[in-house]
Amino acid sequence: MSTPLAIHPLGLAVGRDAQVLHRAASPEFSGWLEHTRPAGGCARPVRLSGTIAAVDRNTGRITGQLHTDELPDRTLYKACGNRRESVCPDCAWVYQGDAYQVVCRGLTGGKGLPDSVGRHPVVFATFTAPSFGPIHHRHVPRHTCRNRQRCDCRPAPCRARSNADTCPHGQPAACFARHDANDPRLGQPLCLDCYDHAHQVVWNYFSGELWRRTKQAAERHVGATCRRRGIPKVGVVTASGKVRWVPPVRVSHGKVAEMQRRAAVHFHVLLRLDGVDPDDPDALVPPPDGITVDDLEDAIRAAARQITVTTPPHPDRPQGWLIAWGEQVDVKRINSTDGELTDAKVAAYLAKYATKATEATGHSSTRLTPATVDDYADPGGDHVARLIDACWHLGRPTHTDMTGGAATADDRQDSLDTKPNAYAGLRRWAHMLGFGGHFLTKARRYSVTFGQLRDTRTTYRREEDDEPADTISVGTLTYIGSGWLSEGDALLANTAARQRRESRRIGREELAHETWVAA
Repeated sequence: MSTPLAIHPLGLAVGRDAQVLHRAASPEFSGWLEHTRPAGGCARPVRLSGTIAAVDRNTGRITGQLHTDELPDRTLYKACGNRRESVCPDCAWVYQGDAYQVVCRGLTGGKGLPDSVGRHPVVFATFTAPSFGPIHHRHVPRHTCRNRQRCDCRPAPCRARSNADTCPHGQPAACFARHDANDPRLGQPLCLDCYDHAHQVVWNYFSGELWRRTKQAAERHVGATCRRRGIPKVGVVTASGKVRWVPPVRVSHGKVAEMQRRAAVHFHVLLRLDGVDPDDPDALVPPPDGITVDDLEDAIRAAARQITVTTPPHPDRPQGWLIAWGEQVDVKRINSTDGELTDAKVAAYLAKYATKATEATGHSSTRLTPATVDDYADPGGDHVARLIDACWHLGRPTHTDMTGGAATADDRQDSLDTKPNAYAGLRRWAHMLGFGGHFLTKARRYSVTFGQLRDTRTTYRREEDDEPADTISVGTLTYIGSGWLSEGDALLANTAARQRRESRRIGREELAHETWVAA
């Protein structure tokens, strides 16, 4: 493997090893390494230029000022903060840690949440998309392995049929292969022409609305259960001083979206039952007696069966598409007697998928434009290429009426003013195969926020650096670029960051060992 080259200011080609030696041998190396520490490990840090002022919190007076020209490399480095592991592993590692805390605190309490939330009824539900056509899949009817992550059990035949026939396009309608877990055919349609790619990207696009309505239906179902059992509503005083009567329970959730190999999203959701305190509506209190985890499970299953969404009309489908959940809606209980699902396991599982996107499908790209879409979209291509083409085609500007006739200028203006294209966002999210939602969301009352965790980390760093508590830093900064100035700088900064992370990990393990020995 050849060494990457960079161009020296004098025009000489400089290899990465030479860049490392030149930087490490410079007198200001220690200062440079400390200066890049906040962005150490980042794949493409943001470079900023401008002025940083120290401002007194009490008086607002500027007590000090520094320009980035006085800093090493005449720039300020900031980590990119990208959550995707395939883009920046280090920033994704930080995001994953925060995601773990957000999910876990909603299960066990802590960081400002009462420990009593750990005793609230909670379930772990998985909502999947319906079928849009037969695909290659792997199914193990009976597991005998001890570790599902390294499952070596023998799967059943993919799609065994006694009367194997062909589809209208001449492709086999059966598959007798026992697919391995890493088989590239998994998730691929048996026949690309039979598969409904348009319906799948529309389902991805409207899946967030389907989830919103499903949660509302589950809350209504639990509220109806309370009425049948004679549990009264709770009077809550609003900001205007009026009393509003609300159900005595509410459902809080933490949700992660995962992209399947077939490029359809499904949702892993933690749903927790909370009560309502009339004196403090924001307080987290247990649900009233008589409402159990069985009622929550029944409400989720009933809502998943009943709720559907019919999308707005589209020139290609005037009646719209039906958006509903698939048949496989799995609901499990946390911390049950079998020990399969615990707080820590579920939180780690959701945090891991919060750093993923479309990597499982084999596709990864930035937002597509008219200049770049042809590199990925192809109506006669593979599965992912057809999905991207469906996004781009359905999201096109619709300047014709629903009957197919040409619209006048006034008709087009009326359409823009009163009937916007509800599918226009498909082009914006074509690189995500139609899904435009956040991969990790939560109810407001479920847990702490990412902002609170970042503020706590910032405060800790200021205390670690002995910054005055009554002084804040205010920056007037301008973006000047992304990435390290050389391959050598990236190697040095990222190596130092890995060493710091390893030191922290070892320190945590030693503290845990000392605590265990003392106990």
